[in-house]
Amino acid sequence: MCITRLFVVPLAVLAVSVAALTPAVARQQNPAGAQAQRDAMARLSFMDGEWRGTAVINSPQGRTTLTQTERVGTHLGGSIRVVEGRGYAADGTTQFNALAVIAWDEGAQAYTFRAYAQGYQGDYPFEATEDGFRWRTPAGPGATIQYVATIKDGRWHEVGHYVREGQPPLPYIEMDLRRVGDSDWPGAGAVAPTE
Repeated sequence: MCITRLFVVPLAVLAVSVAALTPAVARQQNPAGAQAQRDAMARLSFMDGEWRGTAVINSPQGRTTLTQTERVGTHLGGSIRVVEGRGYAADGTTQFNALAVIAWDEGAQAYTFRAYAQGYQGDYPFEATEDGFRWRTPAGPGATIQYVATIKDGRWHEVGHYVREGQPPLPYIEMDLRRVGDSDWPGAGAVAPTE
């Protein structure tokens, strides 16, 4: 009787735990993502493709102009959007490289934006607008860099301002890009299951 109780109680706890986890596990095992995620990502399809132009950066060291490229595409059946930006000097060397993943959090009814650049990483507020998007990143105590992008008619124009409490915004970066073509990145090129 004691042995039976030792097995029945843990099995009952396990059954309840598995039942509670089933929706979460099902979401994790669905490589294509939920339909709500794909629908939210479809609202950002204007970003997709390959883009090229200029980025003008204002810093304490002075003003720098780079050739800026962006490539944007979906992955996981359209449930996330991946963005890679590169800034090139006049000699063709990469001076800046960033990667971001945009997703939709159905529970929070909001986009998530995870970015990696220049040895930094973080989750940043991101909002879709009628003709683009806006996001911001911390830039020291009491300061942020606030970005606003407008994307329409094959043009991606994005400005970032350094905003410190109690001071007027200062121009930090301005990107002016043209769409140069479609891209099957990052979804293409998966390893085949057989040779």
